[in-house]
Amino acid sequence: MTEPGAGDGTRAVRAGLPEPRKYEPTLPGPVFAAHYHLPGEPSGPYTYGRDENPTWTLLERAIGELEAPDDPEGAGTVVFASGMAAISAVLFSQLSAGDAVVLPSDGYQALPLVREQLTAYGIEVRTAPTGGDAQLSELDGARLLWLETPSNPGLDVCDVRRLVTAAHARGALVAVDNTLATPLGQRPLELGADFSVASDTKGLTGHGDVLLGHVTARDGGRLAAVRRWRKITGAIPGPMEAWLAHRSLATLHLRVERQCANALALAEALAGRPEVTGLRYPGLPGDPSHPVAAAQMRRFGSVVSFTLPDRGRAERFLGELRLVDDATSFGGVRSTAERRGRWGGDAVPEGFVRFSVGAEDPEDLIADVLRALDAIA
Repeated sequence: MTEPGAGDGTRAVRAGLPEPRKYEPTLPGPVFAAHYHLPGEPSGPYTYGRDENPTWTLLERAIGELEAPDDPEGAGTVVFASGMAAISAVLFSQLSAGDAVVLPSDGYQALPLVREQLTAYGIEVRTAPTGGDAQLSELDGARLLWLETPSNPGLDVCDVRRLVTAAHARGALVAVDNTLATPLGQRPLELGADFSVASDTKGLTGHGDVLLGHVTARDGGRLAAVRRWRKITGAIPGPMEAWLAHRSLATLHLRVERQCANALALAEALAGRPEVTGLRYPGLPGDPSHPVAAAQMRRFGSVVSFTLPDRGRAERFLGELRLVDDATSFGGVRSTAERRGRWGGDAVPEGFVRFSVGAEDPEDLIADVLRALDAIA
């Protein structure tokens, strides 16, 4: 475990590593086990492969150190097979029939699918946009408030401290989807939230080759319910995926620093283009979300969004790019972009582009984007 007060880079490189042992690797390889030797009465940390795994344990310890660096022993983490599994675990382990939950109306597009299932279980679902802290108006009588900030794909930001204070005063729990920011950009538990949740498929692992998610919380009882949900549903990560994720954490600081710097540079370049409207990036001083984001975020993420005049020009723009793949998801070291409206479900214009900025040389990336814009003029 890294010392309290260590920098982000030091912590990311060393998070979750076991004590060094002679002739042992720094990060032990993945443990592939469906069962463990278990003579006599079942006891100890590892009994059955769906319950626990040493590779998960090290990754969970590492993520806990990033989510709550000043109190890693006081925060626990549970890893899942995907971000959606992590989201579902919090919602369905903390809510019961008759409860009410407040979700963002402009959040991750899989949330409407969750809403259908919550409603089928007799849970009242209320929604409001992220911007302007609009979810405040839906809090009375709610059991859980779900925040996504910055929101995906619109990049609106809400005041987490303000919403947490209001929710707790009304007896509601607060979960924050921190996927876009990562723990190096924003720490929801330090802002008062009860749960920090993320799809680690995105920026935390950062290479577009692992599906994973996690939940971190300080309250052991609430986290035990989340862990029990994982066991019941079997939404467990494979040991190889967990090991790859832990290995990837060592470059998290380097990736995040480069990608956030590139995102700001790209946003600044796009700001001068007449065909670009609706440009959003929380790190831009002129962005509507910047004042709130600057007060609670340490880095502003790797996603930039903007709108081109119509569907056709957006698709031609994507086709002209040479250094950017037309692909969904975000947070990877290779830049990707997509016309978000092709999926349906997001209230965005037909020409809306979500651009996930990678770790390329900024001069090359910006030149590629400006050349593609010139080609569709």
